[in-house]
Amino acid sequence: MQRPAVCHLPKEDLEILNAEYGKNMIKLLRIRRDGKKHCIKEVEACVHLRLDSVNEYLQGDNSAVIPTDTMKNAVIALAKCNGIETIEQFALDICNYFISSYCHVVYVKAYIQEAPWRRLEQNGVPHAHSFIFVPEGIRFCEVERCQDGCPLISSGIKDLKLKKTTQAGFEGFHRDKYTTLPETTDRVLSAELFCKWCYGECQDIDFDCVWDIVHESVLEAFSGPPDCGEYSPSYQKTVSDIQMLILARVSQIEETEVILNNIHYFVTDLKKLGLANEKEV
Repeated sequence: MQRPAVCHLPKEDLEILNAEYGKNMIKLLRIRRDGKKHCIKEVEACVHLRLDSVNEYLQGDNSAVIPTDTMKNAVIALAKCNGIETIEQFALDICNYFISSYCHVVYVKAYIQEAPWRRLEQNGVPHAHSFIFVPEGIRFCEVERCQDGCPLISSGIKDLKLKKTTQAGFEGFHRDKYTTLPETTDRVLSAELFCKWCYGECQDIDFDCVWDIVHESVLEAFSGPPDCGEYSPSYQKTVSDIQMLILARVSQIEETEVILNNIHYFVTDLKKLGLANEKEV
């Protein structure tokens, strides 16, 4: 087979559409010690930059490139010097540092997620320095800032697993020759949730309070009242109920995205085993 001819395009005919680069998976544990009481934040950060030139791509000139190792060290130093009150404020600190410290950085994006550690309690008494990893979803945030612009802040919850064993169904859907799914008015509704929201241009946001309200709203909209629940006719309607409740409760949130990844459960046929199965297995 004949090899195709190599075509060398003039550099002036090329356009670099995205010259972002950065450092991912910067992991750190920040401990604040107030006497015997310790407070922790364990986070994983990703930082991406865009420079005012692309000489490193077109000419192999690295003189403007901030090494990713430098970026990692800056993040660790900021955690030491500023602390981590909330991951949103930490992401803002990172973006502000790179924009203010390097005149040739025109764009910064910082993504941070926080490990869900909760202070351990023994007989209702909070422990001074012990913590337990809880399955209440991973908190994350993303902050973007351009050189002459205001920061864009978004927060979220991911990997939150939810389940209810009744008060859910799926019927009346479109059917054609490939449809085999039976209709039901009583099924297990189980999902892994991703929820992300964007803030408008507002100041003095209590990020911890907002996250708690959104988290509580997700659980409430999914499950309904504790004594009777709330019927869900579809995943789509449940997604909408979650979004509407979040927007109604938090005025600072401008936009929200919710994804429920369906986890299917099917009733097992136990007739061959001589057993009845009333939706127990």
